Amino acid sequence: MQYGICPLSIVPLRETTSNKSEMVSQVLYGEHFKILEERAQWSRIRVAFDNFESWISNKQLLKIPEETYYRLDEVIPNYSADLFDFVTDQNGHLITVPIGASLNATDLLNHHFEGHSVSGEKLKVEIVKAALLYLNSPYSWGGKSPLGIDCSGLTQMVYKLNGYQLNRNSADQAKQGEALSFIEESEAGDLAFFDDKDGVIDHVGIMMNDNYIIHVDGKVRIDRIDHSGIFNAELKRHTHKLRVIKKII
Repeated sequence: MQYGICPLSIVPLRETTSNKSEMVSQVLYGEHFKILEERAQWSRIRVAFDNFESWISNKQLLKIPEETYYRLDEVIPNYSADLFDFVTDQNGHLITVPIGASLNATDLLNHHFEGHSVSGEKLKVEIVKAALLYLNSPYSWGGKSPLGIDCSGLTQMVYKLNGYQLNRNSADQAKQGEALSFIEESEAGDLAFFDDKDGVIDHVGIMMNDNYIIHVDGKVRIDRIDHSGIFNAELKRHTHKLRVIKKII
């Protein structure tokens, strides 16, 4: 088994071994992973944080020793807290890092960081506050940063910043936590899941107070939610059908 880390700002994870293949997720600066299979130009990896598996270009990873991988697994996480910040490399060059980038390996990478960081304190009251940092970020399938993010990327990153692990996709996130019987039982920070016409969960958002929800639909936005689902006041109709609300924390 080999091991690696992301030394760049934001690196795409592909469905197959091609730059033209669908981006299914991303790894952010400092995220570490196992290398399950290595080919000439691509490696299939399993991300340590959420066990997500996909392909990464060999040009965009840095191999690390096994003991370093497990050391990173054991340390208290430290994440970049501002929407965007910088690390400085050994030559004095700047590398942009997005919010949620892992800073635990800056010494290993010979990088220096002087910005604001958070250690993932488990505070549910901070969930919505963190989500609002992404407000108006554009939708991008597989995205996990303010430059482009999808619905489950938003929920995963917001929970990550607050010390909680969520799976990568909305259908897998829906398998976590405790289901609530009624929308009235929910509180700010709970997750609401929505399904398509075939009953497949394909959307997730974060509950706010007073029957509002923050989610990604074209961009990160705030809409009303009721027993039927998400109501878009601009379109004057429901856009997503509610399936279940789950209490993760």
